[in-house]
Amino acid sequence: MPAPDHPQWILDARRAVGDRIRVRRLHQNLTQESLAYAAGVDRSTIQRMEGGSEMKLSHLLLVAEALRVHVTDLLH
Repeated sequence: MPAPDHPQWILDARRAVGDRIRVRRLHQNLTQESLAYAAGVDRSTIQRMEGGSEMKLSHLLLVAEALRVHVTDLLH
């Protein structure tokens, strides 16, 4: 079953979170692969998160922990 269309503000928020993940990752000189390993997720998960795709809360929490930031730093 296809996902429902989301309002633009949700799409924008997901992109913003993905951008924050990418910026933090690059600031720490991490590759997507190394961040994925540290977070215990697949590299494709990091790629999708940074691209603004829907993400699981558990993945977001794992990535925040791997980046050594509070999850709210990625959300706001």
